[in-house]
Amino acid sequence: MAGDDERSRPSGFAMISPGGSPGGIMSGGSDKGQSDKGQSDSDEPDEATDDSQTRELGDDELVDLVNERTESDVDEILSRLDRELVGLVPIKTRIREIASLLLIDRLRRRYQLGSSRPSLHMCFTGSPGTGKTTVALRMAELLHKLGYLRRNTLVSVTRDDLVGQYIGHTAPKTREVLKRAMGGVLFIDEAYYLYRVENERDYGQETIEMLLQVMENERDDLVVILAGYKDRMDTFFQSNPGMSSRIAHHLDFPNYSAEELLAIGRLMLEEQDYTLAPDAETALAEYLQRRMAQPRFSNARSVRNALERARLRHADRLVSSGAKQLSKEDLMRIEAEDILRSRVFDDDSPTEIPYEADGESDSAESDEANGKASDDSEPALSEQAETKNA
Repeated sequence: MAGDDERSRPSGFAMISPGGSPGGIMSGGSDKGQSDKGQSDSDEPDEATDDSQTRELGDDELVDLVNERTESDVDEILSRLDRELVGLVPIKTRIREIASLLLIDRLRRRYQLGSSRPSLHMCFTGSPGTGKTTVALRMAELLHKLGYLRRNTLVSVTRDDLVGQYIGHTAPKTREVLKRAMGGVLFIDEAYYLYRVENERDYGQETIEMLLQVMENERDDLVVILAGYKDRMDTFFQSNPGMSSRIAHHLDFPNYSAEELLAIGRLMLEEQDYTLAPDAETALAEYLQRRMAQPRFSNARSVRNALERARLRHADRLVSSGAKQLSKEDLMRIEAEDILRSRVFDDDSPTEIPYEADGESDSAESDEANGKASDDSEPALSEQAETKNA
């Protein structure tokens, strides 16, 4: 869904960081938002394959397509993607087409019908907070269930995890990441930063050459997904045609509309057992219209951050009210004032919301003095641990 919180990660799924230490994905979305990288042990044993799903069939035998779909969990994975992500109809359609191709290809192989293994390397382009990591997680699960990957894992990395800072440092770093990702999906966020044409001494080209070799020679055991802004990825591919030729599927994630963002907000609140008062929903809709017109807006991630701020104001309002007793409804209901206190509603507020590294406005102190809580302003280039709709 909505945001970057990966609350419905598939059972048995592991998202691994370069360090491979146990952990979880959380977010809220965000394209990365946040540099939260899910981490988990990558040494879990491969799941046993059901012989009934791989047994060769005779020419006169029939295959039960409904049973095949049920046994592979394809429909459940696609349904979960529908529940988690608002909108994104073109993306969901493409994922469904890929799933259908892989299911039919698997059935053809049981009849010993000749066909090459489909190329599965992909490129996801779009702004932060549009669901790229969530779709990558589901793709890893889908490929594993259909037998195209040994492991249900996704290793999420950026340039810093792959490229070294001195001679002889890059190859070992890249090899370690590839080793951890083998058998699953390698998700490279902001992949265009691997190549810095303006720096002759940059070591990113070494990583690119190693990736090209592995994407070709190990394509049956590793799926690589590159992600980032579309215009920058286009430039990256122009400079690295070998990489472009190895990408079979290009999926462009559109920005969400105001209506879709409001729906995402409702889902986020519902998952956390909050509700919006009628006038609060109107206030949130107006907030989104204003925030979308400002710099560094990050779709579902920005919705998540806005709601986190609303929760803070909600809690402060209740504690400061002097009430001796509170009802369950009081604890759940977000009121319009919890949203309207945002500085986004200041008529004289700057067009651009400044931020520091911690995501807080650098004018937070003055905002609080005026009774206005500053809103998060996420760096537009951060996209590492998206979660639903993020």
